[in-house]
Parts: sequence; C-alpha cells; structure tokens
Amino acid sequence: MQPTATVLVYSDDSNTREQVRLAAGRRPAPDVPLVEFLECATPEAVLRELDRGGVDVCVLDGEAVPMGGMGMCRQIKDEVFDCPPVLLLMGRPQDAWLATWSRADAAVTLPVDPVDLAASLASLLRRKRLLSA
Repeated sequence: MQPTATVLVYSDDSNTREQVRLAAGRRPAPDVPLVEFLECATPEAVLRELDRGGVDVCVLDGEAVPMGGMGMCRQIKDEVFDCPPVLLLMGRPQDAWLATWSRADAAVTLPVDPVDLAASLASLLRRKRLLSA
C-alpha cells in the first residue's frame, strides 16, 4: 500500500478549507501519494500540529484572521525545525512579493483554482519526497 501524505490546511474560514480539500482531491497528481487533510482554524492549532510532526505540506490562507498565512508562514519558517514546504493562498496576484517575504515555497490566488492548487500541491509533495529520500 502506498503511504499517505499529511497536508495541514490553515484558515479561519471553513469554506476556504473546504475549497482546498475539494480542489486537491484525494490525490492531486497520479505520481504523489494519497493525501489526508489536517484542518486548523487558529494559529495555535497550526503550531501544535507542527510540533507533533508528520506534516508533509502546509497550505496557509493569507487572508486568515487573526493571523494571516503570510505571517504564519514566516513564523514557522523561523521557529519550526525542518519546516514542511508551504503553499500560500493569496488574495491578489500583486501580493506575490509578500509571499516571497514570508518565505512560502509556492503561492496561488484566491478563490482557489483547482488546477493551479493541485499542481502546486503536487509539486511540493514531490519536492518533500525527494528531500526525505
């Protein structure tokens, strides 16, 4: 049986978390493992889950409240040892420079485009697999 990958999805908006789950599906690409989603609605929950370990990729909502995904990304890149790759959901394409500032590994715009999200997520899962090998 092929192993699964754990994808942490952070957003205070349950609709955004659902959009991510539906766009990625159970397997975002044929050459990556099945994904299991771990949903977090608060920054504290994200930090708690990352401390537990086992997260392969984080998807962070840049529009989340009270802490946006960009600030969350920068914090975990600074504080979490062997931080998993981060896919940032941005409100506008013009915010790409903020994604760079936050040290996100990839970024897509909201509303979620299923093709873009699945391709970006699959790319990060492939990179994680190569780095872990």
